[in-house]
Amino acid sequence: MAQAGLFGELPEEAPAVKPEAASKPRLREPVRDQIELRAMDLESLIADDHPVRLIWAYVEDLDLSVLENAIKSREGCPGHPTITPRLMLGLWLYATSQGIGSARALARLCESEAAYRWMCGGVSVNYHTLADFRVGQGELLERLLADNVATLIVAGLIELTTLAQDGIKVRAAAGATSFRRRKTLEQHLATAQEVVAQLKTEVHADPAACSKRVQKARERAARERRERVEAALRELEQVEKVRQKREKKNRKQAEKQKEPRASTTDPQARVIKMADGGFRPAYNVQVVSAAGEQIVIAVEPGNVGSDRGLLRPTLEQVQDRTGDLPEHYLADGGFACADDIEWAHENNIAVYAPPTKSKHGTDPYAPRKDDGPGTAAWRERMASEEGKARYKARVICECIHGRWRNWNLMRFTVRGLHKVKAVMLLHALANNIMQGARMRRAAAARPSIQPDVAFA
Repeated sequence: MAQAGLFGELPEEAPAVKPEAASKPRLREPVRDQIELRAMDLESLIADDHPVRLIWAYVEDLDLSVLENAIKSREGCPGHPTITPRLMLGLWLYATSQGIGSARALARLCESEAAYRWMCGGVSVNYHTLADFRVGQGELLERLLADNVATLIVAGLIELTTLAQDGIKVRAAAGATSFRRRKTLEQHLATAQEVVAQLKTEVHADPAACSKRVQKARERAARERRERVEAALRELEQVEKVRQKREKKNRKQAEKQKEPRASTTDPQARVIKMADGGFRPAYNVQVVSAAGEQIVIAVEPGNVGSDRGLLRPTLEQVQDRTGDLPEHYLADGGFACADDIEWAHENNIAVYAPPTKSKHGTDPYAPRKDDGPGTAAWRERMASEEGKARYKARVICECIHGRWRNWNLMRFTVRGLHKVKAVMLLHALANNIMQGARMRRAAAARPSIQPDVAFA
C-alpha cells in the first residue's frame, strides 16, 4: 500500500509488443564524418620493458658525430632540417629485429604501428631516405659492431679466447633465369647501348614527345640496365679465371662443367647449393661468434658456395678488427682445409673441426704420411675426449642463425656484396643488443657470494 501511495500517479507500463516481421531492426551504423578530440600520449603507448626502448637507449648513447658533421643544414643558415641519424639507425635496428627488410614496409609502419610511431616521435620519414641510409653506412656499422663487442668484453660477459665460425646461405635478390652466358650478355649490352642512345636523340628531335619526368625515368632505367649488364660481364671474367685455375688442377672435373654464366639482376650473386640440396642464387655469409655465447664478432658475406678455404681469410679479418687471434677456433667440418690448419698452427691457434669421412672407410683421425705438424696435431686433438667436449660449444652459434631466420632472413632485398654486408651488419648488431641485454640481466640476477659467507 505504501508503494501504491508513492507511485500511484505513474502511468501503467504497457506490455511489450512483439515486432512484426516486416519492421526494420534497430542497428548502430558507423558515422565517419563526426569530429572527435582525443588526448594521446606516445609515451604511454609503449610498455616500460618494450624492446624498442632497449634499441633507442642504445642508439641514444652512440657517438654519431661522423654523420652529423656531414649534414649541410645548419642552425642560422637556410635549409630544411635533416632527420637525425639516430632515428634512422634506431628504426632499422628495431625493424631488423622484427623481421622487416623492406624500406617501403618500414615507412608504412612508422605511420600505423605504435612502437615505430613512438620511436619517430612525430618525425615523418619516407622509404627512399630509409633505403639509402640502410645500405650507405657499412663503415659506421662495422665500427659500432666492434665497439659493442669491446663493451661486452670490458663488462666481463664474453671472451675472445675461443671463437666459432659458421656460414649461413641466404637467397639473393636475383632469379635463376637472370643468369646469362657471355654471348647473350654481349647481345644484351649492345641492345642496352642502342636504347640509351635512342632515348638521348629522341629528346633533341622532339622535346614535346614525352614529359620531362617520364623521359628521365626511361633514360635512368636504360642506363641502369646497361650498367648491370656491364657488371655481369666483369663478374663473368672473374668466374672464367677461377675456371682456368681449376682446369690446371683437375681437368676432368672442369670438362664436366657447363659454360659460366652471370646474373644481369645481381651480378655478384652466384648459384650456390643450399641447405635443402637445391641450387639457387645466393650469398654465403661467414659469421664469427664467441663460443658458447650468442654474440657476433664479425660477419663477412661472399659468393663462394663452399666453406673450404675460408677459415684463414676469416681469421685474418678477425685479427684486423680485434687486434688479436683466438687461442681456440671452432668450425664446421666443411672448413677443415690442411693449408688453413697449418697456418693456424703456426699462429698458435688450436683448430677444432671434425675431419671428413673417407670414401675408402679409413679412420679420419688416424695420422697420414702427408700430414704436416699442424694437421697431425689437429687429428690427435679431435680424436681426444677433451677435443670433442670443447667442440660441443660450437653448436651455440647455430642459435644465431635460427634467430635470424625468425627475423625473416630468407632472402635479401638488396643487391651487391657491399649492400648485403650492410644488411648483415644490422642483423649482427641487433642480435648483440638483444643478447647482450639478456646477459646483463642474467649477471645482475646472479647472487654475489661474499668470501666470509662462502667459508662460514
